[in-house]
Amino acid sequence: MALEIERKFLVKGDFKKFATQATRITQGYLSTVPGRTVRVRVKGDKGYITVKGIGSATGATRFEWEKEIPVPEVLQLLKLCEPGIIDKTRYIVASGIHTFEVDEFYGENEGLLLAEVELKSENEEFTRPGWLGEEVTGDARYYNSMLAIQPYKSW
Repeated sequence: MALEIERKFLVKGDFKKFATQATRITQGYLSTVPGRTVRVRVKGDKGYITVKGIGSATGATRFEWEKEIPVPEVLQLLKLCEPGIIDKTRYIVASGIHTFEVDEFYGENEGLLLAEVELKSENEEFTRPGWLGEEVTGDARYYNSMLAIQPYKSW
């Protein structure tokens, strides 16, 4: 079990030319209770189940547990999920010694581009690429679990 420390940003420019990898992700939520979310996802050709705990005051740090499970099991569990499936492509983009994961959303969240960077501490310095926009760390509207319930297009 581990703590995840990440900061989240809107994307304001062309990042795709810097991407080294792109992977399609489909995910749903078995629970979106604020104190814990339980997510299942197909990421490329692998399946996962993830439990996330409540975030810190800044929203940057929270408990995360993830386990790989067979894709057929994820597909069965997706049928049990709460309404609102997330469909996105995740791009991997290096910046200095860090790696950003940039999500391009589809469906009811189309038009939304979010970048996340995982850090060793909430105050760790990192290189900010030119395409990085406004920071939205801690803004619950941008949590994937909330985007499943209250999609970007409905704002």
